[in-house]
Amino acid sequence: MNKFKIKLVCALAFLGFAFCASAQESKLKFADPLSDHMVIQQNKAFKVWGKSEPNSEVTITADWALPIKVFTDKNGDFEGIISVPKAKPGDYTQHSIKIASGTKEAIINDILIGEVWLCSGQSNMQFSLEEEINAEKELPNANNPNIRLFNTQLNFSDLPINSVSGEWKVCTPETAKKFSAVGYYFGKKIYQELNVPIGLVFTGIGASAAQAYVPKEVLAEDDLLNETYLKPYLISDKSKEKIDGGFSFEKVTRPYLLYNAMIHPFKNLSIKGVIWYQGEANRGDREAYTEAMFKMITAWRRVFSQGDFPFYYVQIAPYDYDKKAPEYTEDAYFREAQQKISKLGNTKMVSTLDVGNKEDLHPKNKKPIGQRLAKTALNQTYNFLEIPFTGPAIDYIEFKKKKAVVHYIPTSIASGLETNDGESPKFFQLAGEDGKFYWAKALIVDNAIEVFTKQVKSPKYLRYAFTNYPITNLQNGEGIPAVQFRSDNFKE
Repeated sequence: MNKFKIKLVCALAFLGFAFCASAQESKLKFADPLSDHMVIQQNKAFKVWGKSEPNSEVTITADWALPIKVFTDKNGDFEGIISVPKAKPGDYTQHSIKIASGTKEAIINDILIGEVWLCSGQSNMQFSLEEEINAEKELPNANNPNIRLFNTQLNFSDLPINSVSGEWKVCTPETAKKFSAVGYYFGKKIYQELNVPIGLVFTGIGASAAQAYVPKEVLAEDDLLNETYLKPYLISDKSKEKIDGGFSFEKVTRPYLLYNAMIHPFKNLSIKGVIWYQGEANRGDREAYTEAMFKMITAWRRVFSQGDFPFYYVQIAPYDYDKKAPEYTEDAYFREAQQKISKLGNTKMVSTLDVGNKEDLHPKNKKPIGQRLAKTALNQTYNFLEIPFTGPAIDYIEFKKKKAVVHYIPTSIASGLETNDGESPKFFQLAGEDGKFYWAKALIVDNAIEVFTKQVKSPKYLRYAFTNYPITNLQNGEGIPAVQFRSDNFKE
């Protein structure tokens, strides 16, 4: 063999060795949601998981705790649990976690310990900060190294998967502009009050439906959800298509695919809770939607195995859907279905009746929504009981000779009743025995609302904001809008 051939053989052998070594090195890795710049949920056991050689030992070392040793299974998957200390206000110490197996090791750096929230839903949650009405003022000030953002890339799967595309990023004007505006304002408010690091994970997609986020077996076990969502899909030609990550308005409504690809991969991630803004894609469902949300929330809590964590959600905003007649009520009935979700423990709803836009399905004023979600979390989760989070909510109604008097739950109007424009409260309707509703005048009298109209001499039924697109003005002194209600039980 001449010298040239010997050199060529040696070079090829070296390249082969290097390739094999690289392949072996790549087998030791953290799971996708674990990366540089992440925030780890404080004061809760944290699961470190990933891949290595099958049936091998992996040492997990966090710089704040003693090392632990675990073994991979036959597929090379491992997971270990490490304790995480309680975050101290003002402590923004950067930490690291290292995994090692044999001669190989991997490390993630610039980890903060604080609060982690999952943000999900459809387009009004996805709606980015750069599109928001306050963006010009907000974005230049979005430099906050203690808030971290994770944007999950769209994917679909017919089976639950563990991989996900995305990475943790430090909050800067550049990274914040593409992040959820509602999520950003929520996180910023929580950060300002708690003074600890905040991690926000957005995993959702515009136009998506609730059933897309519910596990397949959960839909199958519920007769209503099976008949409404699962069976029609499984008998359709769509269910036989090869599933890829490409977007279509139809695909994001298919049952369970988004759960498998965009929720299930985070099941081991320690979180504090979830904020959710979705509903427009299901506005015709009502009873099935309420049931789907009950089952979705319950399923997520079971899969994440972190107890009944908080789930705070947003009621759909007023929008006319090109139906200009003010008497249309389809969305009012759907908002009523959304209100019923809060019967499930540790859930609360945020109203958007005052910040909607009847001509825009994606109203651009997202700051109040994010802040209301934050106030709900601060009061209900973090025990800042002095922070009001609810708008005026009905307690009871007195029907007198010619008027109705609305009394509100005292804690919901502790700061009084008012309107945001100085005018009389809008969108009250009265009906008599015949059940025909008429627009009525309303006046704030002390901490109650008196409602009357000449067209109804003996009122029996009362509705408030029970139409498709009521941009309301009634609120409490904290600027939180009054909640929609009706005293009747008429079918549409």
